Amino acid sequence: MRKVAISMLAGLAVVGVGLGSTWAEAREGSLREMLRARIAERRLAGNDANTAPPAARPQSLTYGPDPLQVLDFWPAQRPAGAAKAPAPLIVFVHGGGWKRGSKDNAAGGWKQVHYPAAGYAYASINYRLVPGATVEQQGADVAAALKALLDRAGPLGIDRSRVVLMGHSAGAHLVALVGTDEQYLRGAGLSFRAVTGVVPIDGAAYDVPRQIAEGGRFMHDTYLEAFGSDPARQRALSPTLQAAAPNAPAFLLVHVQREDGVAQNKALEAALRQAGTRVERKDFPGTGLSGHAEINRRMGDPDYAATPVTDAWLKQMFGG
Repeated sequence: MRKVAISMLAGLAVVGVGLGSTWAEAREGSLREMLRARIAERRLAGNDANTAPPAARPQSLTYGPDPLQVLDFWPAQRPAGAAKAPAPLIVFVHGGGWKRGSKDNAAGGWKQVHYPAAGYAYASINYRLVPGATVEQQGADVAAALKALLDRAGPLGIDRSRVVLMGHSAGAHLVALVGTDEQYLRGAGLSFRAVTGVVPIDGAAYDVPRQIAEGGRFMHDTYLEAFGSDPARQRALSPTLQAAAPNAPAFLLVHVQREDGVAQNKALEAALRQAGTRVERKDFPGTGLSGHAEINRRMGDPDYAATPVTDAWLKQMFGG
C-alpha cells in the first residue's frame, strides 16, 4: 500500500512538473514580451536624443473632453521681415503599441525643431489608449485633432489646403488607416480633401491578419489586445485591405530593414498603386528595435538619411 502511495505521489509530481513547466513557459513568454515592449518604449522615448537642439515651448490645445485628447503645436518659424503667409501643417501621431507612449516621450527630439525651422507648422498629438479605448476611437482621435487644428487655422497661421499626417509604429498604422478609410475623417466633418499626404514611419501592422499570423511571438499579444480576434474587425482596421480608391492623395512609406515591416510596407505600396494613389516607398538601414526606434528618434536630424528624403517629398507636396 505504501509503495502504491509513493508511486501515485511520484506520478502526480511528474504531472505537476509538466504543468508547471507549461505554465512557466507561457509566463516566461509573456514576461519576455513585456520586457521587450518596455525596452522598445524607452528607445522610442528618445532618451538618447540629446543631440537634438532644444525646441521652442509649444502651445497646448485640447480637442476633446478626455485628458488624453490634447496636442502640442509649434508655429512655423519665419525669417525676420518675411511675410506671414499661412504655413503648411504636419500632424505627428506617436507610437507605443496602441497602449502606451505620448506626445511628450515618443516623438523623438528633432521633428519639433526641424519642421518649424523649415517653415512648417508642426503638431504632436496624444490620443486615447488601449484598453481604455479602441483602435477605432484612436483613428477618430487623429481626425478630431486635425479638425481642431484646422478650425483654428487663422489664429495658428495654418494653411488648411496643405496638411500632412505623419506617424511612427502604431502611429504609422493610425495615419495610414485614416488615410485609407474616410469614415474617420467624415466623423470629424472632414474628408480626404483635408489631407495632402500621409507619411507612415516604420509601421508593421498595415495588414493586421497577416501580421498576427506571420509576425512571430513578439508583439503578438499586443496585436490581439488592440485588434481582437474577429477577422472582420481585423480586416476593417487594416490600411492595406482598405486601400481601394478613394484614399488620401499621396503617401510616402518610410521604413528600416525589419523583415515583417518590409513585407507590410511593400504590400501597402502595391495596394495603393493598384488603387491609383500616388505612393513612394523608401527604405533605410537599421534592423530590429534599434532601427525601429532610430528612424523615429532621428527623423528631422539633417545627418540622418531619411530626413532629406522626407524633406524633398514634403517640398513636393507643399509646393515650396
